[in-house]
Amino acid sequence: MSTAKSDTIATRISKELASRIVAGQIEAGTKLRQDHIAEEFGTSHVPVREAFRRLEAQGLVVSEPRRGVRVAGFSLEEVREVAEMRAALEALALRNAVPHLTKAILDQAEEANKAGDRAESVEVWEKANRTFHRIILAPCGMPRLLKAIDDLHTASARFLFSGWRAEWEAPTDRDHRAILDALRAGQAEIAASVLTRHVQTVGQKKPR
Repeated sequence: MSTAKSDTIATRISKELASRIVAGQIEAGTKLRQDHIAEEFGTSHVPVREAFRRLEAQGLVVSEPRRGVRVAGFSLEEVREVAEMRAALEALALRNAVPHLTKAILDQAEEANKAGDRAESVEVWEKANRTFHRIILAPCGMPRLLKAIDDLHTASARFLFSGWRAEWEAPTDRDHRAILDALRAGQAEIAASVLTRHVQTVGQKKPR
């Protein structure tokens, strides 16, 4: 198997397993078996091991000597840590993105926010919320920073889904609107300040 092909398969496996873990379909503590996953995806153990490494980098699994790989749990302290990291990194990305934000980009962010307001499930809301953040941060042009933020969003989604197993009512995100208003007015520091506070609130909420 070529390196490129193996990498493509590893990406597909890691994305699928991450989706299942984030959605709670694979519970914390569950052992992930290389042979079973390789059989499911019709591949060798090589891309499966690479997929495991990617999931570990995202904090979704832990690898233990002689015990294999299992789905990671998370504590309230970890929720707060992820929120603080997101707040710091997203504010940095936004400050670097501001000079490149256009009316068209901000209009796209507005549409993503409206989609979140209309969401009928936590999964749809999370997707719209993540899209909003990506749209306003992507123009920073810092791929490593954006990759780190994306991994943190994946962790945040897992925390969110764990707390919403029953009823769901889409919140009206006033912070998003305040961020957009500040960006349209050219008030970069106000936008960054609102974004920081907005993300930090994630770490202050306890799962239901």
